[in-house]
This record gives sequence, C-alpha cells and structure tokens, in this order.
Amino acid sequence: MPVITFANTKGGAGKTTAALLLATELARGGAHVTVLDADPQAWISSWAQTGSAPRNIDVISAVTAASIQGHLTAARRTSDYIIIDLPGARDTLLANALGCSDQVIIPIQGCAMDAKGGAQVLELLSRLEKSAGIRIPHAVLLTRVNSLVTTRALQMVKALLAERQVRVMDTPIIERAAFRDIFDCGGALTDMDALRVSNLDKALENARAFADEVRALLPYRNTRGMLRRAA
Repeated sequence: MPVITFANTKGGAGKTTAALLLATELARGGAHVTVLDADPQAWISSWAQTGSAPRNIDVISAVTAASIQGHLTAARRTSDYIIIDLPGARDTLLANALGCSDQVIIPIQGCAMDAKGGAQVLELLSRLEKSAGIRIPHAVLLTRVNSLVTTRALQMVKALLAERQVRVMDTPIIERAAFRDIFDCGGALTDMDALRVSNLDKALENARAFADEVRALLPYRNTRGMLRRAA
C-alpha cells in the first residue's frame, strides 16, 4: 500500500486541503484510506469528528516523530493508501515521514515563501539520496491557483522549479469555496449541496483529476490482494 506524504516547511501552503481531497476521492473509488494527522492544527481530525466522514477513511490524530513508525505498521495491515499530513516545520518528524514515503507531494502556492518552504523539503530529499542512497519519488503540487489569472509570482515559481528540474503535477488545486467548506461541512465533496456551494461541479472535477493523477502514479493492492489501477 502506497504511503503518500504532503510536506512543506511553510504553514498555509495547502497541504491539509490537498491531503483531505485526495483521501476522500480515493475512498470514493473504493480504497481504504488511513490519514496520519501530524499537523498540530488537526484540521483533518476535526473533520473526521463531525461523524460524516466516509467509513473507509481512518484518521489517526496526534502523530509524532516517536509514534509514526508504529502507526504506519498498523495502517499497512488494513489500508490501501496511507496519507501523511505534516506540520509546516523542518524537524525529525519530517525526515522520518519522508524516509517512509512512496511518494512525496510538495504543495506550493504561487509565492516566494511557499517556494522556499518547498525547497527545504527538496533539499532534504536530495540529502537522503546522497547520504543513504534513498531515492523517494516526489512532485510539486500547485495549490490555491486562481482559475482565471496566472499571476507573475506563479510564473516565477514555475520557472524556478523548471530550472531545478523538479516535476510539477499536471493537475493544480484551484481556489474553490468547496475546498474551504469541506472542513466545516464534514463528509466529502459529493455530500455538499450544489445550491449552497458555488461551482461545486468544478471543485469535484478538479479533485477527481488530482486523485486520478495520483492513482496513475501509485496503483495499489487492496486488502484482498487484487491489483487496482486507475481507469
């Protein structure tokens, strides 16, 4: 079962939103997903406590550097995907999570501060490869992208990533009201009322495209041993 870690040493980069969107979309496709919530803000844990989370999503709260290995061992017995939502910090937990990952996703908004936070994660990944021979697949995910305007700052971020030969995921996360409201509403995007949430259809389309891209990268064996791949 793939372990997917969302990491950026800067807070507010969109890690938690992207992690929750991916978890709910993978679950909608039938996967059993475990989310390790290591973010002190515990937004995904709070979302799970609304009581309307999909039954095939388990959320483990208060994950620390000392406990993460034990949580991963337990989750591997039952989960098709494990998603780790990290805090915006450069610490032992970050290093431990990266070392256990099958894919690291680095959310970055179109601003210099996010880019610097993402660069710290990239530097740590490079160090792991050079010192320990551990090469962990990784990609940048552009988040909170304006659906109408490509800003100069976003263009600068893209240029910087291209210069460093960093892979950027094809599907950015667009700024949508539904992506903010899901934490208050609980459940998944499909549980929302299209009459009350603007552009819900566009939000669903964006989340599904993102999840499809991840599934194509990381097919999984479900708990009955059947290999599943993205359609």
